[in-house]
This record gives sequence, structure tokens and C-alpha cells, in this order.
Amino acid sequence: MTSAAIVSTGSGPGRSPAELLRRLRARTAADPVTHVERVPPRSGVPVPWPAWAPPELRAAFERRGVVAPWRHQAEAANLAYDGQHVVVATGTASGKSLAYQLPALATLLADPRATVLYLAPTKALAADQFRAVAELELEGVRPACYDGDTPRAEREWIRRHSRFVLTNPDMLHHGILPGHAHWSGFLRRLTYVIVDECHTYRGVFGSHVAHVLRRLRRQCGGTLRPSAAPAPRRRSDLGPGRSDLGPVVNAPTTPTAGTARPTPTFVLASATSGDPATAAGRLTGLPVAAVTEDTSPRGGVTFALWEPPLLPATADDTSQDLTQVRRSALRETSDLLADAVVEGVRTLAFVRSRRGAEVVASSARRALDEAVPGLGARVAAYRAGYLREERRELERALLDGELLGLASTNALELGVDLVGLDAVLICGYPGTRASLWQQAGRAGRSGGEALAVLVARDDPLDTYLVHHPEALFGTPVEATVLDPANPYVLAPQLACAAAESPLTAADLELFGDGAKEAVDALVAAEALRQRPTGWYWRHRERPEVDLRGEGGAPICVVESATGRLLGTVDGGSSHFLVHPGAVYLHQGVSYVVDELDLADGCALVHAEEPDWSTHARDVISLSVVSVRSSVDAGPVRLFLGEVDVTSQVVSYQRRRLSSGEVIDTRPLDLPARELRTVAVWFTVTPEALAGAGVEPADVPGGLHAAEHAAIGLLPLMATCDRWDIGGLSTALHPDTEAPTVFVYDGHPGGAGFAERAYGTAAAWLRATRDAIVECGCETGCPSCVQSPKCGNGNNPLGKADAVKVLEVVLTHLPDESRA
Repeated sequence: MTSAAIVSTGSGPGRSPAELLRRLRARTAADPVTHVERVPPRSGVPVPWPAWAPPELRAAFERRGVVAPWRHQAEAANLAYDGQHVVVATGTASGKSLAYQLPALATLLADPRATVLYLAPTKALAADQFRAVAELELEGVRPACYDGDTPRAEREWIRRHSRFVLTNPDMLHHGILPGHAHWSGFLRRLTYVIVDECHTYRGVFGSHVAHVLRRLRRQCGGTLRPSAAPAPRRRSDLGPGRSDLGPVVNAPTTPTAGTARPTPTFVLASATSGDPATAAGRLTGLPVAAVTEDTSPRGGVTFALWEPPLLPATADDTSQDLTQVRRSALRETSDLLADAVVEGVRTLAFVRSRRGAEVVASSARRALDEAVPGLGARVAAYRAGYLREERRELERALLDGELLGLASTNALELGVDLVGLDAVLICGYPGTRASLWQQAGRAGRSGGEALAVLVARDDPLDTYLVHHPEALFGTPVEATVLDPANPYVLAPQLACAAAESPLTAADLELFGDGAKEAVDALVAAEALRQRPTGWYWRHRERPEVDLRGEGGAPICVVESATGRLLGTVDGGSSHFLVHPGAVYLHQGVSYVVDELDLADGCALVHAEEPDWSTHARDVISLSVVSVRSSVDAGPVRLFLGEVDVTSQVVSYQRRRLSSGEVIDTRPLDLPARELRTVAVWFTVTPEALAGAGVEPADVPGGLHAAEHAAIGLLPLMATCDRWDIGGLSTALHPDTEAPTVFVYDGHPGGAGFAERAYGTAAAWLRATRDAIVECGCETGCPSCVQSPKCGNGNNPLGKADAVKVLEVVLTHLPDESRA
């Protein structure tokens, strides 16, 4: 064994992937499998240990079964040890952790003063890496986790004595950098910064993390100081002071003779992604080399695309306009999980939501207990929100064979040391090909054969993918999209940096394009004060900055009868999820919202089990602020630019759980919200639409259906989810004076998705048209033009007219949209 990954050692071999797939397909009369892809096995390429690796480190790895590194591990480790910033972007279970552990630990053993900082997107992943490093039992390394769960009594010890600190970007942003004076010894000796699962840092979150890393670089190597002398005390350390320019909050250290401390070496680990060197360079602001050839061994994978069958029409259906729907992906996945467990196949089912994971697990347990009493106990759910001990127990039970089935959110996608399963079920396309292959890579026991099944949701993108396997197989994975120059990210991050220590002209170069303009805006807003020595934060309170761009402070959900805190909802979702009258689910229990107090950030609820669900409806208006770029294609024009979006939740529907029937629509009185963001939009002249056979009365429905389908298919081109983006269509927009379809980023300042859509518009809209044409419904369904998030109740919609609209656009739009 040459990988440090844990490999399951279950009680029985189970069936072969091909035989299991054959038996699963035989469950229904109509074959649900639309495509089977065979991924051949691959042999590993081991190489000798690097000469610089100390004997005690090699021995520690060998005790854990790693007798030699794979070639890609050694290549990345050598680059990092030589001081080159590097990203290793290879598949699941390819041993990326060894690539950064080897140079980092070798340096810690050789230099007793050196330190290492490890960053993971989740606390669970950092805890797993802590365990892996601690089990090596290397003297003097002293690894420690530093996050929100760390007891305060341990924090001072970690700051003073740990040499390998494992944390997350949120704690670096909220805890370490604001307290950099307490961390000065650790930061002064920082030699490596490890950024694990860096492909997850995309969109607004990734843009924030990019500046958190620049702030880290600034504290590590941006100040000229004598190499051995302590930093001069700031005036704020001596107590409040005043000058003729106003209060001094953070007077600067005076630069003295000496040399700047070198920037630590950044080592990044990523799932296979498009152009990882560029993405890693944008994230760190540094030139980064990429190691992408995976030389670890890999068993063969049988990968099936599975489309749940259509549900039969019921006897009392009398409507002339029947829209058949498919069996839900959750029900299909729970049945497949139960069947796999019956066959003795150790299986992991990935489900997109916490509630969905619980539903799949409970449904599978119920079916298994009906077949073989007691067998349901061998299936469990796994998701965020469980205690660490509970998660570890579930992982152990799955590895030991006590559990045969586990329904999990993507909590088990990100590097948690759990590989070697027989089969993986993926309930709904996870949003990117990178995530798809990360999840599928969990299957494969000790290099043996594995089965992966993608179960399609009744959704335009999923439907398109299961009928276009070429969009998944043999296609490069997406590039990670982030935009550090987003002014809605850059300005608050510069405010945080100034609150840590005054900004200088050199710092503006570090923060990149737009930094000077952002600083000028902060000065105009009286957040910063300019002096000859730099820019100073004017307030005693630190800036409040939300890294994950969730739209404001979270709303606490409180049970009114007991005062018990049930959970939180991010501010951006609160109008939809916890408006008065909303049904709120928590750990399988239903509550109804009595009151939403936005000022106090609290939603009061009471326990109730209604036989209906709630669906908020909003109205949206949009105005064009500026145009960045455009393509003039005659009767069709394509634009990219800034827009102002005003949205307001105005009502909600109550729908019966058993049938989906709309019981009633109730009004809401909630404040409107303003969003300045980036959009891509196209216009078509009325004459061109008329020439394509779209009657004037049908234009709104055709544009609306095209908008929905385009939003559903954009994740095919950009690393986003349909919930990251919004849209608007209108037969006559006042700013364009033409029929228009807008698709915009749902984050302040944009997240890079609209730019990606603009750059690939022809391919994106062609896939949209194909998805609509190939759907078997008559007038539109969730698989093509209906949207689960439509504020207008999916009305009006014109499936056939949407195809005509898109045909006109594609006929005139050049393949290279930026021509």
C-alpha cells in the first residue's frame, strides 16, 4: 500500500459492478439507464523518496503503509521544498495530502523554529488532517486544530507552542489576522501555507478567501523589520491618542532598516479542475506551478447514468393538458441504496441537502426492515450538524462493515479519509464535473472495480446530461471561477486589512486591480483616513465582513414556547424560508413561523405538522447600470454589464403535500432588497421573433421559458448552482427597448458566472435549446422549462416558442461570442 488513505475491509466482497448494475436495471420494465461509461483501471507509478526527506519522516510514513510516493506526489513535494508555489490537482484518493505533508514536515524537522499553517474549507476536514499528522508521532511538530470549537484554555498554548496549526479561512479571517500581534511569533516563522480542496473557493466565497490570503501574506512578509528585533509598539498599544487629524486608532509601525520576511511557500491541493495554475494564482496572487498528472493506481469504474421513470397518470386525471412527472430522485436513490445493501454491496449515496440525506436513509431503512427485519440498522445518514464523535463513529462503522449503506451530503466529498467503497450513488448532478468525479472517486476498494450511478433529478440540467453523456465523459472539468477585483469584496477586505495595520501604497499593489479605487471610496465614506504614511481605519470596531456572501447576518430560528434555539438561516434566504406562515423543517420535525423580526434577527416558530408546504413568490425589477462588452449580431445583441436588481417577496403559496395542489396564495409584507451585480443578457427584435413564428401574445411565455432553461443549463458552463443565479425576461424592457432575457449573478458585485456565460454564450444557449427540444413533454415540465424557484408560479411559459426564440439567437450569434 502506497497511499495513506483508509481502505475499507468489509465482511464480504459483494457483487461485481457489472452484475450489480444488471440486477438494479432489472427492477423496472423500462430500462432507466441512458448510458454506461467504462473507466479503465490504471497502474500506479511509484518513485524513490526525495533525498531531502529525513529518515525519521520516511519511517513514519512507512509505518502507516506508505512505502514510496507516487510520481505526482514527489514532483509536487520537490517543487514546494524548493520554494515554488505549487498546486497539485489530481483525483480522489490520489494521495494529495502526502504531497504537502512531505515538504512541510521535513522542514519542521530540519528547522526547529519553522511553522506551518493548514487551511481547509470545513472544520471536519481540518480535524481529519490533524489526526493524520498526529498519528505520524513526529517529535517537535506539535500539530493542533484552531477553530471555533477550540476551548479558550487551549488557544494561548496553540499560539505559543504549536508549529503545525490546522484551521479554516473563516477562523483566519475572524480570529488569527485580527489578533496578528498575538500570532507574531508563529507568522514570523511561517514557511508553508497549505490550502486544501482549493477548488471549493469559487464565486464570492473564493474572492473573499483570495483577499484573506493576501492579508495573511501582508502580515507574514510585507513589513520591513530587522530580522531579530521585535516590532515597534504601535501608538494604539500605548493608549488612545489624538492628533490634529482626529483620533488615532492604529498608528503604523515605523519601517526600520532590514529586509522583508520572505513570503511563505503556498502548496494547494485541488480536485481535478480546468487550468488549476491560473485559478490557484488568482486565489493566492502568486505565480503557481501545477502538477496534474495522476500517477496513483486506480481500479476500473463502471459509471451509469440513470433517469427515473415517468410516473403513470392517475385514474382521476381529467385535464387535457397533462404534464407527466418523473419519479423523484430521492425515492429512486433510496430504493437503489436498499437494493445494494440487500446485495451486500457497501454503498455511499450522495444527496444534495441535509433533509434529503435523512429522507433517503430513513426510506431505505424502512424498505430493508420490511424485507428483512433488522437489516435497516445497517443504513444511516451522515451530514453536517452531527457531533464530531457521531461522524467518526459512522465512518468507523462503514469501514468495519457494520454499516453497508450511508446517505450523505457532500460532507464526505471533501477529502475526508474514507475511500474503498463498492458503489456510489449520486442523487442529482452535484453542480460541477469536478464534484461529480470527487464523489464517484469514493468507490473502489483497494484498487478493485467500482460502480458509480448518477440518478437524474427532474431538472433541465440533469435531463440534458443523462442524454448527452459527452458533456460528462471525455470533457475537461470546469475552471474555478472567482473575481478578487469584485468591488463588493475588495472594499470590505481592504477595510479589514486597514483595521489590522495601516495600508500603504505597496499594499495596494498586493491587493491588485481596483484597490486604489476601493480605498478612495472608503476614504470618501469616512471609513479610512489618509495620512502621509498610509490609510488608517477610523473606527474602533472591526468591519463586519461575511466571507461566504450569504446576504447579511443570520436569522435565529427560535421555538416561541420554550425559547430554544433550533438553528439559523442566512439573511439572504430568510425572506423565502422563514417568512410568517412558512413551514420550517428541523431534524425531521415541522414548525410553522409565527413572526419574522428582521431588526432583531429572529424568527419565532411553533411545532406543527401541517399537511401542506409553503413556497414564497417574489417580484423582480431590473435596470441596466452600464455595459462592459457587447456583440452586435444584427437582430440579436448580446451584452455583459452591471445591473441593479430589486426583489421583493410578496406572497406565498400553500401546497398540499400529497398532491402538490395549490390550496391558496397568501400576501406578505416584507421589505424590498437591492442588489447591484453583473448580468449577461440578449435582445431580439420583434421583427425577428415574428419571422420565426412567435406571435406577439406568445413572446412573454417564450422568453420566460428560455430564461428558465438557460438558468438551468448555465452550471454546465460555469462552476455554479442554479440557486447562485437569477433571471428576468420581458417582452419590452425600458433600458433595451426590445424583448430581452437577463441572467444575473445572485451575489453583490457578481461572482464571475455571468462573465463565463457571456464568453460561452453560443455553446450555453445551444445546450439550452437542445435540452428543451429533446424533452418528451408536450408543453413544458421541470425537466426543461419549469423552474422550482420561479416567483411567478411558472406562468406564462411557452416551450415551443422558447425553442423558436433560441433558434433566432443561435442563427445570428457567432460561435465566438466575444467576436
